[in-house]
Amino acid sequence: MAYRSSKTLGFAACTVASALWGCGFFFGRIALDAMDVGHMVLYRFVFAVIALLPLLITHPPKFTRNDWGILLLASFLGVPLQFLLQFYGLSLTTVSHASLMVGTMPVILAVGAAWFAHERMDKIGWAALAGSSIGAGLIALGGGHAAGGGSTLAGDLLVVVSLGIALFWILLNKRLMERHSAVTVTAYGLVLGTAMLLIWVPFRYGWSPVPFLLGHVPMKAWLASIAAGVLCTATTTLLWNWGMTQVPASQAGILLNMEPLMGSLLGVFVLGEHLGPTAWAGGGLILISAITLTTGSKTRVREQMPLT
Repeated sequence: MAYRSSKTLGFAACTVASALWGCGFFFGRIALDAMDVGHMVLYRFVFAVIALLPLLITHPPKFTRNDWGILLLASFLGVPLQFLLQFYGLSLTTVSHASLMVGTMPVILAVGAAWFAHERMDKIGWAALAGSSIGAGLIALGGGHAAGGGSTLAGDLLVVVSLGIALFWILLNKRLMERHSAVTVTAYGLVLGTAMLLIWVPFRYGWSPVPFLLGHVPMKAWLASIAAGVLCTATTTLLWNWGMTQVPASQAGILLNMEPLMGSLLGVFVLGEHLGPTAWAGGGLILISAITLTTGSKTRVREQMPLT
């Protein structure tokens, strides 16, 4: 009964995290109207770290030298590399297209869990992987190369590449959380990743105005950056990392389908974007493939560290 209870809470945490992640492209698009990709990502993580400051005080790290090495690698993959690629891809495509491309992540995660975390994948799983890949192709090809803010193949593919990078970030964090709490891994991982952004972004993109003191960036963009940092980064990563300690990665993957659903709905109904029939068909195929794969999983997660 205790296992079922913790598993239910784990699924709930991953569901909320995925739904909030689905708002990330929406807020990112608003910020990108006033900032370049580098500074938008940088400020998103600065605001996330500010929100996590109390946890840095209450949860001192107890990592070994090897653990610090794993955390550094995970932070590099999960923060500067993944997010700069992903949001550069967003700058070349639409919110709804980028969000639907995230529908490939459940299958990518399940394959990674099978290879690296020894979670079993059967023939149905491999068939779902093929279906999801076809769906991603339909979305990308359905977008065309429209000018003036339309979707592009290059943008869609960059989003998918960033998801492959995110796989290793998730699995490395899961490995660390076998020995450390989700709070500690999340808080210090985001701090390290943000420190890397603070080094790279000024070097690559130059310095930008100090928030709120100079009027070069409208308040709407700053509010979107704050929402992306607090809700779509700090909160989501905490919830997702803890949820991953309660459920197997291959089963948690289905809950990532909330992200493309939320992102696509916001893109279509709030930002006025348009999805053609091919893109809708591809998105449906991705979701069906992910559900087919992850609902058949019978694996159990190993005993992990508690949230606190």
